[in-house]
Amino acid sequence: MNVIVFGAHPDDCEIQVGGTAALLARKGHKVKFVSVTNGDAGHQDMGGGELARIRKAEAAAADKILGVTSVVLDNHDGELLPTLEVRKQLIREIRMWDADVVITHRPNDYHPDHRNTALAVQDTAYMVIVPNVCPDVPPLKKNPVYLYIRDRFQSPEPFRPDIIVPIDDVYEQKICALHAMPSQFYEWLPWTGGALDSVPKSDSERRSWLAKRMTGRYVNPYPQETAAFLGGDRARSVKLIEAFQLCEYGRQPSKEELRQMFGL
Repeated sequence: MNVIVFGAHPDDCEIQVGGTAALLARKGHKVKFVSVTNGDAGHQDMGGGELARIRKAEAAAADKILGVTSVVLDNHDGELLPTLEVRKQLIREIRMWDADVVITHRPNDYHPDHRNTALAVQDTAYMVIVPNVCPDVPPLKKNPVYLYIRDRFQSPEPFRPDIIVPIDDVYEQKICALHAMPSQFYEWLPWTGGALDSVPKSDSERRSWLAKRMTGRYVNPYPQETAAFLGGDRARSVKLIEAFQLCEYGRQPSKEELRQMFGL
């Protein structure tokens, strides 16, 4: 299976899909992370080309730990719009990866880059099979499965957990990947959250601090849905998860096929 994940910034794919990607890579599937912007605005003390180069290098280091391929597109952070040019960029990425599954943000989100990435990715659905669209790259033979990343936003409708992936076995690997992105997890995000003074100085203390800080994001809030999706016996051992919602614009697999696709 070929899976492609579109995040707005270099760290979005890793935060939201890093565990699932590591699990799929272990099973022999091909996973590619695409950052739709270069992240050149995401820091309190630097920006522009210098920051873009740092974030690209950090993403490459993190994605190597996860066992996935990655690319950072050269669109400006904080300025992304769902234009025809961006849509064509993404269509070409999906086709070149021969994607079976496409994953991205939901279109309701706090960050305009997240929302506009979602819109641009949604607009690739079906178009990836149309030969006269981006004719320089061969079209796919079938529309992929499109999935949304889990979020906590409630309007206009809350996230629906159609796929629940336990990540307990790969959580340490995921934290190692996030640890490889210090400009974000030890500088920018703590600064935006008012917690910069709490970041430890030593490498080992930072990693432990990050693991504790991030755990709450992945604690399973869907025990009933997990039991229905995985079965009650297995669900009882699940503590940490990543979850995905099926987008109606892509191919519509059954629940059983979704379990098989993700090895669940």
